[in-house]
Amino acid sequence: MSDQPAHAPYDALLLLSFGGPEGPDDVVPFLENVTRGRGIPRERLKEVGQHYFLFGGVSPINGQNRELLAALRAEFAAHGTDLPVYWGNRNWAPYLTDTLRQLVADGHRRVLTLATSAYASYSGCRQYRENLADALAALEAEGLPLPRVDKLRHYFNHPGFVRPMVDATLAALAELPEEARQGAHLAFTTHSIPTAAADASGPAGDHGDGGAYVAEHLDVARLIADAVRAETGVERPWRLVYQSRSGAPHVPWLEPDVCDHLEAVRAEGASGVVMVPIGFVSDHMEVKYDLDTEATAKAAELGLPVARAATVGADPRFAAAVRELVLERAASERGERPERCALGALGPSHDRCPVGCCPARSPRPAAAGADSPYA
Repeated sequence: MSDQPAHAPYDALLLLSFGGPEGPDDVVPFLENVTRGRGIPRERLKEVGQHYFLFGGVSPINGQNRELLAALRAEFAAHGTDLPVYWGNRNWAPYLTDTLRQLVADGHRRVLTLATSAYASYSGCRQYRENLADALAALEAEGLPLPRVDKLRHYFNHPGFVRPMVDATLAALAELPEEARQGAHLAFTTHSIPTAAADASGPAGDHGDGGAYVAEHLDVARLIADAVRAETGVERPWRLVYQSRSGAPHVPWLEPDVCDHLEAVRAEGASGVVMVPIGFVSDHMEVKYDLDTEATAKAAELGLPVARAATVGADPRFAAAVRELVLERAASERGERPERCALGALGPSHDRCPVGCCPARSPRPAAAGADSPYA
């Protein structure tokens, strides 16, 4: 019997996230990082930053990532998984490149990455892989040893992601006024993206008519709606809707917008709505502002009772799912055939993004995929 640990060949896990400002002075520099290369004037960024200033210039995302880090470390320790967990961001401290430098300095050479985005899309997967490639290129230019970096498969349909969302939806239903619960609708929300980006999401075979991005969200929404029906005995109307659009008005993006949807279901006679943010791993700014502030204000204007389900965040079941995914991927790398856990109709996602998966807007190298220059 081999004496190597169950997580071998990996010797570190990297939590890779978007990043966010942690004070008023951080807001504009953070937005400059996010929009670098787009030529957006600083004054416009100050306007965009008003969402952050409403919350003291602090995005919740970094604090929530610290909670997830603690949950992952506790889960690993409880099961004897001696795998150090690091954290790096794309757009704010701790920056990804700095974290990879520390990983290398600490002697790690096989790194598995958990991105805080559960679905296939350019911005939710490929762009993270491009940022990994950029960071590896920076280390290479500095003459540092390069770690082999892989990425965990998409986990949107793992029970450890889905079941917390089911329970959160049931809890949100219970928050509605009693008279609003029976006829309440479910609105499953995710980030809107350009329809062209959605159509090109996932492996090439999934491209067209929303691509893997829409298909994956619909599969999760259906799983949650079915579970809620089974536990409440009520068949509730539901729809996948979108939020947080930020593009030019003339470019088609996925619709309907959540606020437009609230208007529509109110006109249809809905007694209430539960907003279920299945597209987000944690309650970060786009949940706190776009749903808890903007959409909730629209509902109040309409006289429509609403409640918002919590995201999975640092739920222990999600941390356990990450550990399972780490061990699954490690076993696959060792040439074994582990059980790959997934709910719904789509099955488990690929381990390694194939060529043509969520293609870039312009050609850029991306790590942790079949087309990686750092295989």
